[in-house]
Amino acid sequence: MRPDELNPNERQLWHSYTQGLPLVLSLDAPHEQPPALRAEYIAALLLGAGPEPVAGGRPALRLSGATITGTLDLQFADITAPVALTGCRFTDVPLLQGALFRELVLDGCVLPGLNADMLQVQGRLALSGCRLSGPVALTCAEVGSDLDLTHSVISCPGDEAVSAVRLTTGGDLLCTHLTVHGRTRLSGARISGEFDLEGAHLSNPGRTVLDAYHVQVTEDFTFHPGFSAEGEVVLSGATVGAAIGFCGARLRNPGGLALEAVDVTVSRNFDLGVGLSVQGGIKLDGTRIGTRLSFHDATIARPGGTALSMRLIQARESDLRTRTPVEGLVDAGNAQLGSLYDTAATWPARLRLTDTTYDALADPLTATERLAWIQRGGEGYTPQPYEQLAAAYRRLGHEDEARTVLLAKQRHHRAQLPPAARIWGFVQDATVGYGYRPARAALWITVLLAIGALFFSTHPPTPLEKDKAPPFSAVFYALDLLLPVIGFGQKAAFAPHGAGQWLAYTLTATGWILATTVTAGVSRALSRQ
Repeated sequence: MRPDELNPNERQLWHSYTQGLPLVLSLDAPHEQPPALRAEYIAALLLGAGPEPVAGGRPALRLSGATITGTLDLQFADITAPVALTGCRFTDVPLLQGALFRELVLDGCVLPGLNADMLQVQGRLALSGCRLSGPVALTCAEVGSDLDLTHSVISCPGDEAVSAVRLTTGGDLLCTHLTVHGRTRLSGARISGEFDLEGAHLSNPGRTVLDAYHVQVTEDFTFHPGFSAEGEVVLSGATVGAAIGFCGARLRNPGGLALEAVDVTVSRNFDLGVGLSVQGGIKLDGTRIGTRLSFHDATIARPGGTALSMRLIQARESDLRTRTPVEGLVDAGNAQLGSLYDTAATWPARLRLTDTTYDALADPLTATERLAWIQRGGEGYTPQPYEQLAAAYRRLGHEDEARTVLLAKQRHHRAQLPPAARIWGFVQDATVGYGYRPARAALWITVLLAIGALFFSTHPPTPLEKDKAPPFSAVFYALDLLLPVIGFGQKAAFAPHGAGQWLAYTLTATGWILATTVTAGVSRALSRQ
């Protein structure tokens, strides 16, 4: 392309390019059209059709304020000069598939979309402050440093607005204050730095709004503060080298999942608190958290469904002190919560703790209060939640509270038994509290002994053999009747009559019942130690 074939704006760019000087094109009057440059000319310039570089010059395309007409086609080209376009407008979608750039910066530009699959940028790739009315394609793109999408607006409602499957960056992925209408797909991306979505707004109502399935982030994965999403955010299978943070974020997907983070591995904290607001469910099943899982000061609502699923998660600490009680079911089945922080004021109405374990309760409360906590699942009898709570009290040295919990477990179990077994359960409960209230047996024996001794002292039984009978003792006679194993020789030597005979039968039968229930209850209690 010869200089005489160029328009005035293109001739200016011809001269500035060779020396790497910036060229700022501006309107002479407000009603004029923006200065135009042909896309084919820019492509030819970048591919070596321009003038020879001046001595000591470093060619670079630094252009501001231009309208680029036609299709900028640089597919699979090797562009050695850095490219920086500021405030430019493209009439057609640039084609950059498979191209190799040293540096590519589009700042404040307006584009109908960008096709840059398999793009390679050795330095920084910036699409900051841009407005795109069509999709951005960065599948399998490789960026040696940061990828900057800050303050850009990408609109492709109901469709895939950003496609960056298996994207690789050598630095940060900066998406602060990014606005996307449509789906953002980053599955399999590898970010060798921080993934920052602070202040970003992603919208794809009723559908997946962010697909970060199996993404790998070396540092923090940040959604706070000011992040908002309309639709489902998917982080399942992600691996994060530092922390994940949603503090102050707003997630909206009523009736469905607002956040799916299944089988995520995060080395430090997973922070879903401090002002997080969620309309929809959160699913964290199988996630492994190196330090702390926090819902402190969060608001989560999914009435009539599972609002928070934490099945099989692992964390050293778990903070469930939400701002208000979670609306919907909280399922922590088989979760390992480590040190657990919660408050009675924010317990959810429905809480499933089947096979849930925790090392300690930061606020143990009384056994009566905690029993109301573990019984919020509203399901059938399961022993493990009671045993886990009792173990937590034992670690604190609260043995009485542990026995209260285990007694409540037996009572809950009794309600599931057939009528005959239930009657025997009532007997064990009334007499010795299933072995967890052994003092009751001593009280029963004392009362019955007093009744027997008082009665037989005024109504002594008849000796069977007067010459051989030992001296009668009402106390030891009553005790001989009550204790089925130990004998004092009184019961075999004297025979009661009338009402005394019926009292003797009652004391003997009661003694056997007490002995049986004490033995069964104590054995059960010892087996749980």
